[in-house]
Amino acid sequence: MKYSIEKQETYSVFKVDEEKLDSIKAPDFKSRFVTLQAEGVKSLIVNLSSVKYIDSSGLSALLVGNRLFRENGGSFVLIGINEHVMKLVSISQLDKVLDILPTVEEAVDTVILNDIQDKLGQDNSKD
Repeated sequence: MKYSIEKQETYSVFKVDEEKLDSIKAPDFKSRFVTLQAEGVKSLIVNLSSVKYIDSSGLSALLVGNRLFRENGGSFVLIGINEHVMKLVSISQLDKVLDILPTVEEAVDTVILNDIQDKLGQDNSKD
């Protein structure tokens, strides 16, 4: 699977450089999420702007990523979803489960805000 990763201090941007995210590529996609999470990436922004087609295996991989990063107090945000992919996400009602934003900037703002809220929640629980 072709992709690139841009690592920052509190998040990473994972850009998928494939037109199809299907049953052939989904297992590799899932394993990349597991590896990144194991390497200490707390929050992940997934750029799907190159993806023109996704099937149920690809959607399942996104759900795995969402669970992995959120379970550990991080964020998992999708950006750059085209109209066709968004239709499939909506039909499967995953738009109610996944954070989907139009741009990297908005995703970064969301990740930072979630991180601040998480830290504030931890501080309040110590009182």
